[in-house]
Amino acid sequence: MSLTKTERTIIVSMWAKISTQVDTIGTETLERLFLSYPQTKTYFPHFDLHPGSAQLRAHGSKVVAAVGDAVKSIDNIGAALSKLSELHAYILRVDPVNFKLLSHCLLVTLAARFPADFTAEAHAAWDKFLSVVSSVLTEKYR
Repeated sequence: MSLTKTERTIIVSMWAKISTQVDTIGTETLERLFLSYPQTKTYFPHFDLHPGSAQLRAHGSKVVAAVGDAVKSIDNIGAALSKLSELHAYILRVDPVNFKLLSHCLLVTLAARFPADFTAEAHAAWDKFLSVVSSVLTEKYR
C-alpha cells in the first residue's frame, strides 16, 4: 500500500504540529491503549503504568518519535523502522496485533488534540499511514 501525494502532504503538515507535543501525545496514547486494551500491559511488567508516570511519558515519547522517524522517511518507511521491527519481533516478541491497537489509540488521540485539522481526509490519510507503519513493524514476523 502506498500513500498518495495528497496523503503525504497531510501527514507531513500535521506532523509539524504533532512534533511540538510528542511527550503529551505519546503519554495520552499509551494511557488510552492500556485503559482500552489492558492485555497490552503484559509487555510492560517493569513499568509504572499509572497515568502520567515518568516511564509512561518516556516510552510514549519514544513511540511518537518513531512515528516521526517514519514521517521524516515517508518515502522509505521500511528502512526508517527496520531496527525497531527487528527489536519488536526478535527480542521483545510483541504480538503484531498490538501495533494496530496502538495505531487506533494514536488516531483517537490526534482527533481529540487536533479537531480542526483532523478532517475526514486527514483521518483517512493517518489511518493509511499508520497501517503502513504497522505493516513495516510486523514484516520481520513473516
